[in-house]
Amino acid sequence: MTPEFRDAVYQIVAAIPEGVVASYGQVAVMAGWPRHARFVGRLMSRLPEGSKLPWHRVIRGDGGLPLAGTSSGEVQLRRLADEGVLVIGGRVPKRCFWQP
Repeated sequence: MTPEFRDAVYQIVAAIPEGVVASYGQVAVMAGWPRHARFVGRLMSRLPEGSKLPWHRVIRGDGGLPLAGTSSGEVQLRRLADEGVLVIGGRVPKRCFWQP
């Protein structure tokens, strides 16, 4: 991963509005690196301690929560619920995805 890719991903994730989500692939495309969704996920998993980046708004393309069943997944679910993001059966409906 290049610093340019990392910085672009961080800027895009920071811009995701409260109350909506984006997929790893969507963030990768917007960063100019299509087919790099896994790298977006890796960046989200390696955020520095205390980061204010809204990592909880980045999910799988099918609407699934990638951290389901983990303590981080519980944090993600709570934060999404606090923002009014609908989660049904562990998935966020497509209508809740960010449309920049």
